[in-house]
Amino acid sequence: MTDPTPSPLPDLMPVLLRIAAALERAAPPPRPAPDFAAADAFVWQPEGRLQPVPRVNRVEMGLLRGIDRMRDILFDNTERFARGLPANNALLWGARGMGKSSLVKAVHAEITARAIERPLKLVEIHREDIEGLPALMGLLRPDPHRFVVFCDDLSFDAEDTSYKSLKAALDGGIEGRPDNVIFYATSNRRHLLPRDMMENERSTAINPGEAVEEKVSLSDRFGLWLGFHKCSQDEYLAMIDAYASRYGLDVEPNRLRAEALEWSTTRGARSGRTAFQYIQDLAGRLGQRLD
Repeated sequence: MTDPTPSPLPDLMPVLLRIAAALERAAPPPRPAPDFAAADAFVWQPEGRLQPVPRVNRVEMGLLRGIDRMRDILFDNTERFARGLPANNALLWGARGMGKSSLVKAVHAEITARAIERPLKLVEIHREDIEGLPALMGLLRPDPHRFVVFCDDLSFDAEDTSYKSLKAALDGGIEGRPDNVIFYATSNRRHLLPRDMMENERSTAINPGEAVEEKVSLSDRFGLWLGFHKCSQDEYLAMIDAYASRYGLDVEPNRLRAEALEWSTTRGARSGRTAFQYIQDLAGRLGQRLD
């Protein structure tokens, strides 16, 4: 004889269906693949997507003065990479305002303009998002394009462990750095760490040499170390002349020289950034735009 007691399953089905629908709505939809044809440059967003940059803020490579050797080395390294040949990660370190980040963007623009067979894309990742670098590398790995991943003003402070993500992404881990990705960074510090932090590690450690080895070894992941130093007065004035000529600023040479030197003296610095700031001020006083 059959059991007359009805099964509870039909009564539960509507509830289960509602739960399943709610879970489906709560789950994020699959992230669409990036459209790398949308732009030549992108910015990595912390939520894990790439934002196209329609117009990159950059300086023409011909206007970057006083850094000829670093310019040639970085250009050759990047061009080899764009052609599918072996190339190194690069750390551009040294004096502020001497064109480190401007050089990275200018080299990318120059190589893109030469229409190398494999389009080269520039992807910027902000310092505070560096822990997302492994995820970014995973996103770029299967794409046929080649990528320069760029981090400006990279450095690490005490108690900051995000440098481990950078080390793993550059050439650690099982997969290693993707063949179609190269990493460029700029920093005011050669070893990416403040000197007092390194000295403190040494003084308090049982084995001072090993205490900082892991952190200092981060710089070893960069095959190229390009040092940028403060420019001379002649180099500074050459930058001023190049900018004034490029933007058609009609100023008597002696006045241009005197004003430019006074500008650098009042700021206590001579650099490409200082030179361009003076040119902006001069153009404003002359009522001219810097197109």
